[in-house]
Parts: sequence; C-alpha cells; structure tokens
Amino acid sequence: MSLSAGSTPPAAAPRWTWLPHPHGEAAEPHARAWLAAELGDAGLQLVRDARQRPHLQPPHQGWDCNWSHSGERLLVALARGARVGVDLERLQRRPRALEIAQRYFTAREADWLAAQADRDLAFLRLWCAKEAVLKAHGHGLSFGLHRLRFEADDSSLRLVECDAELGAAQAWQLQEIAPGPGYLGALAWRPELGL
Repeated sequence: MSLSAGSTPPAAAPRWTWLPHPHGEAAEPHARAWLAAELGDAGLQLVRDARQRPHLQPPHQGWDCNWSHSGERLLVALARGARVGVDLERLQRRPRALEIAQRYFTAREADWLAAQADRDLAFLRLWCAKEAVLKAHGHGLSFGLHRLRFEADDSSLRLVECDAELGAAQAWQLQEIAPGPGYLGALAWRPELGL
C-alpha cells in the first residue's frame, strides 16, 4: 500500500495538501486560503449547503473541494470535474474498533477487521475510506456506514458495493494517504460533469 505524501497519484486525482491546524481554530479559513492560492482567486467565494458541505462559487463551479482536520493537522483537497471527499484521523489505539465495526460496518468488513493483525490501523483505513466517500456524496456519516462496502486487496481498499444513491461503486476512486507521522487519511472522488 502506497501511503507516502510523495507518491505519484493516479491520473485525474485531486490535488491535496496537509497544513498545520492549531487546536480550537476554525478550519475553513485555512482551507479557504489554500484553495484561493491554488485557484489564483484571492476573492474566492465558498458557500455551504443545508448539510454544511462546502461548494465553490462561479467562476469555479467546475471544481469541488473538501477538508478534514484531526489533532493539529488539516487535510484539504481540490478536484476538477469530480466530487471529492476527504477524511483525516490521528493514528491511535481504538480499543472498541471491532465492536464499532460490528455495529456500523457491513458484516464482511467486520469479519475482515477481526482477522487483521493490526486492527487499529485496519479500522482507521476503513473508517477514513467510508467517511471520504460519504463526505464527497454530501451526507456524511448520517447516510450510514453500512450502505457502502470496501474490500482490501494486497495493497489497497476499493469500493465494491454501495447504495444506489452513491452511484456506481466502480465510479469511485480512493487514494489512501499517510500525509505525515501519526496520521492516516483518504481521498475519495468520482467524475461529475457540470459540478
């Protein structure tokens, strides 16, 4: 599994960055500053929908963005012609990982997790992947973690089944990342014309 920030992402992958995020500060101003610099627009307009998902305003309607923060870090992503979602988590022990998976993940995912030597890491990989897709979709965790299922191959996770509201599972791309020591994240995106 390639998890380094220096790895080459697949074609059409979103741009992303990893920024300091002082505890207690709002993440949006930091995310907005990076997005404005990437798009060359100091007056960048951003609005949130009823579910609080951010959306870029004209002339950047062909772009999408998302961000996540954990601990003292912030992960921000920007994609053109795609819906993008991100999640970032600090690596730490998760003593209730299997219990949470059995309650909220699919049965196959819980079984896979139970068989993993490093259950904490495996749980976070699944959690980040699921949350990234659900944030891209726009509903977040309230949509239901059980409504999408990932499988692991030798090196990565891939979405194999999902609720029809999420579109076709094969349309989703996932990039797992370890942007820095002690953190794990995921970017999820699917092509979407006319964003």
